[in-house]
Amino acid sequence: MTAKEVVRAFWQAMQSNDFEHASQWLTDDFENYAPQSSEVVTGRSNFAMLNSHYPAQGKWTFTLNSIVAEGVQVVTDVSVSDGTVAARAITFHTVEDNLIRRQTEFWPDDYPAPTWRSEWVALENRGRCNEIPASTTD
Repeated sequence: MTAKEVVRAFWQAMQSNDFEHASQWLTDDFENYAPQSSEVVTGRSNFAMLNSHYPAQGKWTFTLNSIVAEGVQVVTDVSVSDGTVAARAITFHTVEDNLIRRQTEFWPDDYPAPTWRSEWVALENRGRCNEIPASTTD
């Protein structure tokens, strides 16, 4: 499998909400780093437990908006929702031996466009980070 295929398979497994199953796409010494909170999830078991215990309002959905790969590096833009909460995850994956070894994950927040730059920009109705757009995976 290519690194891109491995990451696609991971997101497809996440869609099942069986996070133990999804964690099979991770190495035993997997690391998920969240720079915004300075947290590191170490190991596939901790990954599965963290996701299984997240206080969701319903079944999680994962919409792959974009995926770009070069060698063992893959970047995804995924919309995530439990039916109540909607968010966007930008994830940088490193794949080794057909498993994900490391993820660096960013969860951007929406913000209003600053008025000072309105002279040079136009607002587009493309949906915000917390709205789920149509999937454009390639």
